Amino acid sequence: MEEDSVRARLMPLETEREGDARSRWQRRGITLLTVDPYITEGPEAPAKNEPVPPPRWWTREFLVYFVVLFTIGPYMVWVPMRLSTPEGNPNFDAFAHRLVPGWMQGRMRDNSDYQYRLFRNYLPMIFLLMSVYVALAWSVKGAAHLLRCTLAQRLAVRQVLWGAMGVVCVGAMHGSNAPKLLALALGNYALARQSTRLVPWAARAAVWVYNCAMLFLVFYTAGVPYARIAPSLAWLVRAQLTQDAYAGLLPRWYINYNFSMLRFVSYALDYQWAKAQAAQETPRELAPGVPDARTRMRQHRALQEYGMRAYLLYIFYPPLFIAGPIMTFNDFAAQLRRPLPVRVTRVVMYAVHCALLLLAMEFLLHYMYINAIKNAHAWANHTPMELSMIGFWNLMFVWLKLLLPWRVFRLWALLDGVDPPENMIRAMFNNYSAMGFWRSWHRSYNLWIVRYIYIPVGGSRNLLPAVLLVFTFVALWHDLSFTLLAWAWLITLFIAPEAAARYVLPSRTYGARPWYRHVCALGGALNVLMMTTANLVGFVVGVDGVKYLWSQLVRSRAGMLFLAEAIPTLFVGVQLMFEYRAEELRRNIQRKC
Repeated sequence: MEEDSVRARLMPLETEREGDARSRWQRRGITLLTVDPYITEGPEAPAKNEPVPPPRWWTREFLVYFVVLFTIGPYMVWVPMRLSTPEGNPNFDAFAHRLVPGWMQGRMRDNSDYQYRLFRNYLPMIFLLMSVYVALAWSVKGAAHLLRCTLAQRLAVRQVLWGAMGVVCVGAMHGSNAPKLLALALGNYALARQSTRLVPWAARAAVWVYNCAMLFLVFYTAGVPYARIAPSLAWLVRAQLTQDAYAGLLPRWYINYNFSMLRFVSYALDYQWAKAQAAQETPRELAPGVPDARTRMRQHRALQEYGMRAYLLYIFYPPLFIAGPIMTFNDFAAQLRRPLPVRVTRVVMYAVHCALLLLAMEFLLHYMYINAIKNAHAWANHTPMELSMIGFWNLMFVWLKLLLPWRVFRLWALLDGVDPPENMIRAMFNNYSAMGFWRSWHRSYNLWIVRYIYIPVGGSRNLLPAVLLVFTFVALWHDLSFTLLAWAWLITLFIAPEAAARYVLPSRTYGARPWYRHVCALGGALNVLMMTTANLVGFVVGVDGVKYLWSQLVRSRAGMLFLAEAIPTLFVGVQLMFEYRAEELRRNIQRKC
């Protein structure tokens, strides 16, 4: 029976009964807006014993909140739209050269962000490659089903297909630079296998030293040019520069190397832990059925599953190769051996979700030129409200420009029958906690960080040093710059008051008090200001830009008046976030963010 179940999941996609889909809509209500971390798992979790208050949506208190929401919300949209017109912005000419002709109602389009411009330009090619890959994968799976292949044969065919497509995709993307990545991967594989002879702490240290050193080497040398490897290879560098040698669609291969580095570390440490466990106890049989995500990530595989073939398939798996989401090796190996039941209805809805996000980004680029304003520093003589909206919508743009590639590449994996963890399970404006924000933003990366850094260095028992180490690594992993180091240290600094407040006013002691929710909402409003400041430093305007913004807020009467209006508005927003999360709990949906 188990073999029949796995064989069925090797079909392209599973169908979902109409009644199941309808009942899911009825069961979740408004919480359908909550993103599921995994498409193959329901959002519901076993209910905890914590009391959940009755709904407050239609109380007089929340009717006041709705009035504020539907008054301030449209105004927050109108301000950046007005600043994106020549009539509404005296600085328009300072950034007009960063705009290009668009396709929405004759509007110009903000084309000033390099990262998103690159993704947008390559999007048709990505969709073409995705279509060819998925069509080939489905054809092979369908043929295996018609030929009544055994389970072992189907799994073997699947692995051959992944390997062949991995070679094609990596070769197309990196061209003559692909051997460098392969050499680094093989070096990590050899180190992982040989380091198990050392004591555990030395084995883990060897993995970290090798991979951090290679990350710095790759970035500092801009991809380790062949001439630096050996003078006799200088001709290949000249050939790349003159395009006599194919350097790939992404010749700057080192830009995406940090994602490969995460996979290197995941494989090495998962293998070391599995080897240590195998030496201490009798191997256990894997439980029948479909394991959940936590089990797939934590449960060690049999040692033979950590071989070279599975490793290379993991490193070069095409849908997730460029930007993730990040899967741990254990999770990937589990799905390699036992495919998950990915339902076609859920995948179709996910594709619609991706299309709507793409349209939202196009609307933002055509009607809010906030990124061009930011890049041109064209904010002279703007009011505090206008400056804050430039910052807010720039953060919204950053959220969307990261969200879209992650959603598209995850859709590709889902169409191939693989369910990686979802990133960004909360909207940018639906966060009031620094710790919750980090858990929900780059969620797959957070899971990686928790497993391989946070827990090994002590976790919550060593909170602030662990958080400082984590965010310093995160900053250096993103980019070797002072700006991101400042962001990391600000995040650590801003987590401290939240951690102290949770310790002094724990919900288990004071949660039933009438005043508790309002005190938490005030703290959440201040948290939003601090998180906004940190993220503006790290990803939008840098340290100098944030200094200018706050100088306009605290050194003028208009700025202080704006803060006096903004904090109560944020208080209302946090109250709505609280109630939405309470609604999730009423429907047995539990998130840690």
